[in-house]
Amino acid sequence: LAQWLIADAWQHTIKTQHIRKPWSWADTWPVARLRSKHLPRDLYILAGAHGSSLAFGPGHLGATALPGEGASVVGGHRDTHFGFLKKINVGDTFELQNKRGQWLKFIVRHTRIDDVREGYLGIENRGDFLTLVTCYPFDAINPGGPLRFVVTAQQIDG
Repeated sequence: LAQWLIADAWQHTIKTQHIRKPWSWADTWPVARLRSKHLPRDLYILAGAHGSSLAFGPGHLGATALPGEGASVVGGHRDTHFGFLKKINVGDTFELQNKRGQWLKFIVRHTRIDDVREGYLGIENRGDFLTLVTCYPFDAINPGGPLRFVVTAQQIDG
Protein backbone atom coordinates (compact mmCIF):
# COMPACT_ATOMS: atom_id res chain seq x y z
CA LEU A 1 0.00 0.00 0.00
CA ALA A 2 2.79 2.41 0.89
CA GLN A 3 4.45 2.02 -2.52
CA TRP A 4 1.15 2.68 -4.28
CA LEU A 5 0.56 5.82 -2.17
CA ILE A 6 4.11 7.03 -2.86
CA ALA A 7 3.63 6.48 -6.62
CA ASP A 8 0.34 8.38 -6.48
CA ALA A 9 1.99 11.26 -4.61
CA TRP A 10 4.74 11.36 -7.23
CA GLN A 11 2.24 11.57 -10.08
CA HIS A 12 0.51 14.44 -8.26
CA THR A 13 3.85 16.24 -7.84
CA ILE A 14 4.64 15.94 -11.55
CA LYS A 15 1.16 17.08 -12.58
CA THR A 16 0.85 20.05 -10.20
CA GLN A 17 4.51 20.87 -9.45
CA HIS A 18 3.63 20.86 -5.74
CA ILE A 19 4.94 18.23 -3.36
CA ARG A 20 2.42 15.87 -1.89
CA LYS A 21 2.94 13.57 1.05
CA PRO A 22 1.90 9.98 0.39
CA TRP A 23 -0.22 10.00 3.58
CA SER A 24 -1.16 12.87 5.86
CA TRP A 25 1.22 12.03 8.74
CA ALA A 26 4.21 11.16 6.53
CA ASP A 27 7.46 12.99 7.24
CA THR A 28 8.70 12.38 3.70
CA TRP A 29 7.54 12.68 0.08
CA PRO A 30 8.87 11.58 -3.30
CA VAL A 31 11.46 13.85 -4.93
CA ALA A 32 12.51 11.71 -7.93
CA ARG A 33 11.99 8.37 -9.63
CA LEU A 34 14.77 5.94 -10.57
CA ARG A 35 14.79 3.04 -13.02
CA SER A 36 17.49 0.67 -14.22
CA LYS A 37 17.72 -2.58 -16.15
CA HIS A 38 18.90 -4.10 -12.85
CA LEU A 39 15.70 -3.12 -11.02
CA PRO A 40 12.59 -5.29 -11.05
CA ARG A 41 10.54 -2.08 -10.65
CA ASP A 42 10.96 1.67 -10.44
CA LEU A 43 12.13 3.22 -7.20
CA TYR A 44 10.83 6.49 -5.78
CA ILE A 45 13.49 8.56 -4.05
CA LEU A 46 12.11 10.12 -0.90
CA ALA A 47 12.98 13.35 0.89
CA GLY A 48 15.37 12.74 3.77
CA ALA A 49 17.95 10.05 4.40
CA HIS A 50 16.58 9.10 7.81
CA GLY A 51 15.14 5.85 9.11
CA SER A 52 11.48 6.66 8.59
CA SER A 53 11.97 7.48 4.90
CA LEU A 54 14.52 4.72 4.23
CA ALA A 55 11.95 2.18 5.40
CA PHE A 56 9.90 2.99 2.28
CA GLY A 57 12.58 3.74 -0.32
CA PRO A 58 15.94 5.33 -0.94
CA GLY A 59 16.36 8.75 0.66
CA HIS A 60 17.77 11.99 -0.68
CA LEU A 61 20.41 13.64 1.52
CA GLY A 62 18.89 17.08 2.05
CA ALA A 63 22.23 18.93 2.17
CA THR A 64 22.73 18.13 -1.53
CA ALA A 65 20.93 19.22 -4.70
CA LEU A 66 17.72 17.45 -5.61
CA PRO A 67 18.33 14.46 -7.89
CA GLY A 68 18.70 15.69 -11.46
CA GLU A 69 19.42 19.29 -10.39
CA GLY A 70 23.14 19.11 -9.59
CA ALA A 71 25.39 17.05 -7.36
CA SER A 72 23.03 14.86 -5.35
CA VAL A 73 23.44 12.05 -2.82
CA VAL A 74 20.89 9.29 -2.26
CA GLY A 75 21.19 6.52 0.34
CA GLY A 76 19.33 3.25 0.58
CA HIS A 77 19.39 -0.07 2.39
CA ARG A 78 21.59 -2.74 0.80
CA ASP A 79 19.15 -5.54 1.54
CA THR A 80 16.04 -3.90 0.09
CA HIS A 81 15.81 -0.93 -2.29
CA PHE A 82 19.53 -0.66 -3.10
CA GLY A 83 20.24 -4.38 -3.31
CA PHE A 84 20.38 -3.95 -7.10
CA LEU A 85 23.62 -1.98 -6.77
CA LYS A 86 25.59 -5.21 -6.39
CA LYS A 87 24.88 -5.77 -10.11
CA ILE A 88 25.96 -2.27 -11.21
CA ASN A 89 29.14 -1.82 -13.23
CA VAL A 90 31.04 1.14 -14.61
CA GLY A 91 29.42 2.08 -17.91
CA ASP A 92 25.91 0.96 -16.92
CA THR A 93 23.15 3.52 -17.33
CA PHE A 94 19.98 4.32 -15.48
CA GLU A 95 17.27 6.90 -15.77
CA LEU A 96 16.01 9.42 -13.26
CA GLN A 97 12.75 11.33 -13.50
CA ASN A 98 12.86 14.78 -11.95
CA LYS A 99 9.92 16.66 -10.45
CA ARG A 100 9.19 18.30 -13.81
CA GLY A 101 8.56 14.85 -15.28
CA GLN A 102 11.73 14.85 -17.41
CA TRP A 103 13.67 11.60 -17.74
CA LEU A 104 17.42 12.16 -17.42
CA LYS A 105 20.02 9.56 -18.32
CA PHE A 106 23.02 8.82 -16.09
CA ILE A 107 26.10 6.68 -16.68
CA VAL A 108 28.03 5.00 -13.88
CA ARG A 109 31.54 6.48 -13.80
CA HIS A 110 32.89 4.89 -10.60
CA THR A 111 32.06 2.28 -7.99
CA ARG A 112 34.09 1.81 -4.85
CA ILE A 113 34.02 0.73 -1.26
CA ASP A 114 34.71 3.39 1.37
CA ASP A 115 35.11 3.19 5.13
CA VAL A 116 33.05 5.75 7.08
CA ARG A 117 35.64 5.65 9.88
CA GLU A 118 37.96 7.51 7.51
CA GLY A 119 35.40 10.33 7.40
CA TYR A 120 35.13 10.74 3.64
CA LEU A 121 32.92 8.90 1.17
CA GLY A 122 34.46 10.43 -1.94
CA ILE A 123 31.23 12.09 -2.98
CA GLU A 124 31.30 14.25 -6.09
CA ASN A 125 30.01 17.65 -4.96
CA ARG A 126 29.91 19.61 -8.21
CA GLY A 127 28.37 19.13 -11.61
CA ASP A 128 25.50 16.88 -12.61
CA PHE A 129 26.42 13.83 -10.58
CA LEU A 130 24.26 11.42 -8.65
CA THR A 131 25.92 9.44 -5.89
CA LEU A 132 24.18 6.33 -4.58
CA VAL A 133 25.36 4.99 -1.21
CA THR A 134 24.53 1.79 0.64
CA CYS A 135 26.05 -0.40 3.33
CA TYR A 136 28.58 -3.04 2.30
CA PRO A 137 29.04 -5.97 1.99
CA PHE A 138 25.68 -6.77 0.44
CA ASP A 139 25.43 -10.16 2.16
CA ALA A 140 26.57 -9.06 5.63
CA ILE A 141 24.78 -10.76 8.50
CA ASN A 142 25.02 -7.74 10.79
CA PRO A 143 23.74 -4.44 9.38
CA GLY A 144 25.33 -1.04 9.80
CA GLY A 145 29.02 -1.83 9.54
CA PRO A 146 31.58 0.84 8.61
CA LEU A 147 31.86 0.03 4.90
CA ARG A 148 29.81 1.72 2.19
CA PHE A 149 29.39 0.86 -1.46
CA VAL A 150 29.45 4.13 -3.41
CA VAL A 151 28.24 4.53 -7.00
CA THR A 152 29.02 7.77 -8.81
CA ALA A 153 26.98 8.44 -11.94
CA GLN A 154 27.12 11.42 -14.27
CA GLN A 155 24.23 12.88 -16.18
CA ILE A 156 24.79 12.37 -19.91
CA ASP A 157 21.82 14.22 -21.38
CA GLY A 158 19.50 17.17 -21.01
